[in-house]
Order: sequence, then C-alpha cells, then structure tokens
Amino acid sequence: MPYNNPFIYSDDNKRYHTWNYYLKHHFHQKVCKVPLNANFSCPNRDGTCGVGGCTFCGSLGSGEFAGDIHKDLMQQFEDGKAMMHRKWPNAGLIAYFQAYTNTYAPLHVLKDTFDPFVERDDILAISIATRADCLEDDTIAYLQSLTKKKEIWVELGLQSVHDETAKRVNRGHTYAQFVSCIKKLAKTDIKIAVHLINSLPYETKDEMLESADRIAHLPIHAVKIHMLHIMENTKMAKEYEQHPFPVLSKEEYIDIVISQLELLPKEMIIQRLTGDGVKEHLITPEWTLKKVVVLNDIDKEMVRRDTWQGKRYR
Repeated sequence: MPYNNPFIYSDDNKRYHTWNYYLKHHFHQKVCKVPLNANFSCPNRDGTCGVGGCTFCGSLGSGEFAGDIHKDLMQQFEDGKAMMHRKWPNAGLIAYFQAYTNTYAPLHVLKDTFDPFVERDDILAISIATRADCLEDDTIAYLQSLTKKKEIWVELGLQSVHDETAKRVNRGHTYAQFVSCIKKLAKTDIKIAVHLINSLPYETKDEMLESADRIAHLPIHAVKIHMLHIMENTKMAKEYEQHPFPVLSKEEYIDIVISQLELLPKEMIIQRLTGDGVKEHLITPEWTLKKVVVLNDIDKEMVRRDTWQGKRYR
C-alpha cells in the first residue's frame, strides 16, 4: 500500500477498489476483457416491455466497441485476443458479452453461445451484460452451473434506482424488479456488477447519491459508474435538441462520483468511473472523451479532500 494512502485495497494512488486491483490479486496476472457482440436483441426494443430501447441507447445496444457482428463469436474473440496480446502479451482474458441483452433468448441458445467459451483454457472468466427482467430461474440455474468451471459475472444495467427516471428514459423495468433479481442471484456463486449513469435527465445530485447509497446495501460485488453520453441518432438526442436539460460539468461529475464512492463499502469493486462514447457521434459532454484526465482529477480531488471509498458507508 502506498505511503499516506489510507485505502487498504490499493497498490497505487487510487483511493477506491479498482477492477485492476481485483483482477491482479484474484488471478495473479494482468487480465483484459475482450468485448463481443452475440447479436441478441432486447425486450425494450421488440415490444415485450417497450419499443425503441432506452432513450440514451444507440443502434448497437451499448456495444459500440464490441466485436464485428459480421464475424462469428469465436472469430470476434480471436481478433480481440490478438489485439490485447499485442499490448499485453501474457494477459489473461475475459470473454465479455457486451452488446444488447445477452440472456434474452431461449436457454438452448444461451448454452450454444456461452458453452464454447467456458470450455476454453485461455479464458479466465465470462462477463454477461443483461437486464434484471431477463434472468429467468432456469437461466440463473444454468449460469450457476457454469461457475463450477469459470468465474461468471452478470452485469445488470440499472442506471438509477428512481422509477420516475426509469420511465423518463424508457428503461422498461422497475427498481423492485431489479432488487428481486439481485436476491435470486445472491443465492448463487455468480458475481454481480451493476451499472449506474450520472446526469440522467433532471436527476439531482441527491438522487444520484441515493442510487449509490441503495446499491451500497445490496449483495453485489461491483459497480460501474459513468457519465451520461448524449449520442447522435438516439431518442435522447432528439429530446435534448428540442428541450435541452442540464448536463453535468466535469467538476460537478467529479464531485458527485467522489461522494458516491464515499457511500460504497470498501470491498465493492469499482469496475469503471468513466465510459466510452464514439467521438464522431458524441453530442455532449465532450469532456468525457478525456478519460485519463477525468480519472486523474478524481484521484487528485480525493487526496485533496482526504477521503476514500467507504468513508461514509454505514
């Protein structure tokens, strides 16, 4: 632990429990995610619970950096593996099913999708991005069976604990449904990560902090936090053009993120504090493109405040 850093889960200047720290200490090596696009759909697009998807979500279902949909999954993985190994030749790999809702299919389709990756010796873990309303009991039982061979992560997009916000962005499920899913997953060996988005339309700082505070007291393992990106060709972009709503500045975002980190237990892994938006399609905020600057400024401000993850966790 670095001198003068009061946070115990750190090998560097970070005052929060980074994903890299977890991977390094759990797998004892450098580990990289290889993002994949398995060509699933979403119940919020096909009419099951809504149409058009979440208003912030683009045509690629948050998979802008996932694999090439025109290639099969194994070729996508091989391409991603080659790219990662050019930078980190000995890195371990996580197969990351990123785009759309990756449990929204019949069980036999899920087995055909995930089983080949579970059997590969060069894959350390499987990470599956999905929704709380797309994890039936038989799917959870199947994913639990996979934990006997690999570490299995389920990443649940929540974005906000506030149902009014969920309606506003056409999320398609309630916070109560999310909590019900978490309780089921908590009875398994599946690792749980939850996504939060700051600066959703008309949410206040107190509401964003409430999202973090509620998440802090659920049986989950990790959280991803990132700033809202308003992207071209989304419903939110049209709304923003017609009726602009406040969007956080970098300084406001940093202030809120640090306050959220203070509320989260120190054991909870922080998989992300910034997100990616394709530069050519990002309408606002442009400051999110400078990810390293944002992360460095978070670190500096935490030192200045003499604070750390979990400082206000109760």
